[in-house]
Amino acid sequence: MARYRFHATNGYECVFDAQGKDIRIPERLVRRADEVAQEVMNSLADREDWSEWHVTVHDLSGRRVLVKPFVADIDSRSEGL
Repeated sequence: MARYRFHATNGYECVFDAQGKDIRIPERLVRRADEVAQEVMNSLADREDWSEWHVTVHDLSGRRVLVKPFVADIDSRSEGL
């Protein structure tokens, strides 16, 4: 099992993960990155444009192992139309 940190950024603003999360199977990194993106979108709910945001996943040595763009929930955005 390895610990990874999941940071979210748009290139100007950052939401840092100082604690990280233990991930047993590396294939689950994408799922956790999607969960982090959703948590950030929920906590910054006043935003509408998430096109520049992504989650960068780093191991504890600081090596970047994944970059995952945010995927906004299209259904929830279209409900407001």
